[in-house]
Order: sequence, then C-alpha cells, then structure tokens
Amino acid sequence: MFKSRITSLLRKLRLMHLADWMNFYVQEIRNRKSNKAFKKNNPDVILPPDYMIYESFQMNYENYYNDSLDTAKWLIGYFKKYIVLENINILEWGCGPARIIRHLPKLLDKSCEIFGSDYNSKTIDWCKKNIPDINFSRNNLQPPLEFENNFFDIIYATSVFTHLSEEMHYAWFEELKRICKQSAIIFLTTHGDNCKPKLTGEELKLFEEGKLVVRGNVKEGHRTFAAYQPPEFMHKLFSDFELLEHVTREPEGNYIPQDVWIVRKK
Repeated sequence: MFKSRITSLLRKLRLMHLADWMNFYVQEIRNRKSNKAFKKNNPDVILPPDYMIYESFQMNYENYYNDSLDTAKWLIGYFKKYIVLENINILEWGCGPARIIRHLPKLLDKSCEIFGSDYNSKTIDWCKKNIPDINFSRNNLQPPLEFENNFFDIIYATSVFTHLSEEMHYAWFEELKRICKQSAIIFLTTHGDNCKPKLTGEELKLFEEGKLVVRGNVKEGHRTFAAYQPPEFMHKLFSDFELLEHVTREPEGNYIPQDVWIVRKK
C-alpha cells in the first residue's frame, strides 16, 4: 500500500518515466555480473539492447531467454488442449523483443505460420533483423492490424491489456475478434485478484465494484501505464466469446502471477 501511494505521487508529478529509467539502471548494475556470465556461456544467443529486455520483462538475460523458453512451452500446453497445432496461423500481439515468440519455431510443427506484432517500431526493427522464421509487423497504439478477417487460429497476448485504457480494451478486443477465425482461441493474461494488495483504498473500491482500474499520466502502452482487471470486467469484455478457462495461481514469494483467460470465438 505504501509503495502504491509513492507511485501515485510520482504519477501526479509526471515523474514515472524518470523513476522507471532509474530502476532500469539499478537493475542493469545489479545484474551485470550474471548477464556477463550468460553472454560468455551462450555466445550464440542473440540478445536485444538492454532497455528492450528490461521493458519487456526484467534486466536479466537468463530470465529473458531461458525462463521465456519455459513460458513458451507453458503456453503451448494450453494451446494444444483446444487446437491441433498443425497448419495453423498463430499471432503474438504485443510480442516485444521476441522474448517468447522466438522459441516457437523450434517447438511447433513446421506447417505452422507464426506472426508477431508490436507498437514499438525499434523493437519490431530489431526482431525483423535478428529473429528468423517469424513474420513481424508493427501496429499502432490503436487498431487496426494489417491482417485480413478470420485469419488466425490462435492469438495470444501476455501482459498487454495490463497497459491499456478501458477504451483500448474494447477497441483492441474487437480487433482481435475480427482477425481470428471461427472457433479460434485467444489467450490473455491480466492483473487480477492477486494484485489487490497493490491497490490504494480508492482503487480497491473500484476493483471490487467490477470496474477497470487504470493508472495513467504516462504514455499508454508503456510498462509504467498499468491497468487492473476484475473478473467481472473481463466477463463483460468477453461477452461474445465462449469462456474456456480462467486460471488463477497462488503468489510465490515476490512473484505475483497474472490471471490467465482463454476464450473461443463462437
């Protein structure tokens, strides 16, 4: 709660980006030794610039690469419950610097077409130059995407809606609906009940009322722009879809898992 009040003050003073850069430099120093060791032990692994890594997850090369391989396998475990993973089109919307998607070509059948999209032009430029066997494209903060109607069998987005306003929740979900096929699945993660201890009293009241909680005063889409999604809000967002799974996981130490939502287009 105290940390929430501090960040709330920084937002009001429009100092969140400065605080975020300071945190980046602290993490860079803290992880310097382990990152150097990772590069020495993994000379063939191509890594994005440090701030891209930090912006997508943490300033730790091991987490960016190896932990994300585990995440890719975890995602596939959900996908194959509902879709035969052959001759399909898969999109990671909000792919960042390919933290997860770079692992998919070696985990999926070669008949699968893999696409990644992100609003950060520098990130997409890096991905196009360095990550093979994936079709990368840049989108804007607002829809549309460049894809035709009813194109994808699977769309996934990890911690993307967590950085969008309420207006963009509805606009983007409608766009994802447009580009996914009949019976396609959409896999999303959100800030759910596990995040309630982070909220201020006023924010918690809104959350308990089933309303989206948004912390703005920064660039929308950036890691410092935060949205918290109560289950009631998500059910409303998914009203035209079949809900397949809503998975909540218990926190482990400092790790606070996001909610998992899997829905199918009717």
